[in-house]
Amino acid sequence: MISEFLSKLKSILFKSPVSPETPLKKEKKLTKSIKIKTKAKTANSKKNIENLTTLPGVGAKSAKALYEAGFKTTKAVIAADEKDLLAVSGVGINLVKKLKKLK
Repeated sequence: MISEFLSKLKSILFKSPVSPETPLKKEKKLTKSIKIKTKAKTANSKKNIENLTTLPGVGAKSAKALYEAGFKTTKAVIAADEKDLLAVSGVGINLVKKLKKLK
């Protein structure tokens, strides 16, 4: 009876290998990878917003508004419908006319 108990105890104790990392170290690694991904996304969004400012009549505020409205590239802005562009705050009819001349 004792031998059965000891064999069960061994199987329970030695079932999973002991991890050399503590849960705190794993958590730190995860937060580091999340921070890196967030920085990369922020850098990409800044680049995309800067690219949008290359369009005629589009300044920093308009570019940010367009980006946040879902127009991530200059091609997307140029190909967009006039109604969709006018729905973006900070974009007026004169800007839309300038953008439509690019087609």
